Amino acid sequence: MSARFIVTGGGTSGHINPALAIAGLLKDCYAKKGEECEIIFTGRSEGLEGELVPKAGYEFKAITAMAMPLKPSVKFFKALIAVNKGKKQCIKIIKEFKPDAVISTGGYVSAPLLYAAKSLKVPVMIHEANAFPGRANKVLSKGAALVMTGFPDQENVFPKAKLVRCTGNPVRDIMFGNTYEASREKLGLKDTDKMVFTMGGSLGAKTLTNFILKTAADERFADIKFVLSVGKHNAVELPQVLPSNLQVMSYIDEPNVYLSGSDVSILRAGAVTCAEITATGACAVMVPYPHAAHDHQTYNANMIAEGGGGIVISDADVEAGKLTDILLDLLSDDDRRMNMRKVAQSKAVCDTNERIIEAVREALEKD
Repeated sequence: MSARFIVTGGGTSGHINPALAIAGLLKDCYAKKGEECEIIFTGRSEGLEGELVPKAGYEFKAITAMAMPLKPSVKFFKALIAVNKGKKQCIKIIKEFKPDAVISTGGYVSAPLLYAAKSLKVPVMIHEANAFPGRANKVLSKGAALVMTGFPDQENVFPKAKLVRCTGNPVRDIMFGNTYEASREKLGLKDTDKMVFTMGGSLGAKTLTNFILKTAADERFADIKFVLSVGKHNAVELPQVLPSNLQVMSYIDEPNVYLSGSDVSILRAGAVTCAEITATGACAVMVPYPHAAHDHQTYNANMIAEGGGGIVISDADVEAGKLTDILLDLLSDDDRRMNMRKVAQSKAVCDTNERIIEAVREALEKD
């Protein structure tokens, strides 16, 4: 017995990486049963998915798609034409490939495939990573065979889906099973050492980078070790001479060790980052990216911060210098940091892989 799926989702790594993770889970699951699982992807060749999906070894079918503006305009009609063109392309792809279901992780590139699948009565499955759902996923969840959510208590958000299951967001296995003590030993930290870890994503984060450059040079933090991941395409030009207590890295091979071993981690609040915070039990100060669609990163961060699992501060407040006192207070309060770790880790979904496979199986059997 074999299965076939068409997977879509793109525009940002926050959509593409979960899509690749789900595809990998499905292939592994069927392989363990001695069955074949064929998967292809759709998306824009100009988008990030056009680069990452073929690199991951999957067949990629390029389609036309365009973001739909919120208000009627010339762009609105251009987008409508693009979506209709993409839908026709996807209808052809579906008829040729004959999938058992199509799976979307969101982004406007997913709309043509989902519209095409619905018109051909092919089961639609959606994974919504964020606490505040994206427009495409919310609109196209009507009649969906399955909606998987990254955060709990989202059933009311998707009232017209046939099945809603909280699966959590897929993260790498290395994120689980880390301890504060073991990670600090790997990092070469003594019991008396204090370390602050900052990671702003593949493009870095200008506000976070500038804050760390200034803070590491502040005499009040002279005894604190700072580790800053600026990403491969750093958004800030670094000074030639860095503070002696600051280590700058373009890429972190084992973010799990830094997240679990640092005394404080300062991070954005994308869905995957939030899942990594809970999986590693990081003591996190979250600074939501201010330009994220519908401010969804703030919703993500608040889900973790609820009950004391983290601290949320706006990008504007960091630029205004308000994070300095927060960081000083946090570094001086061992009990609070330990409690934040425990609360954050209690929110981790440790069996996301199994939940995703079970949800897909359940939806296929029901539909």
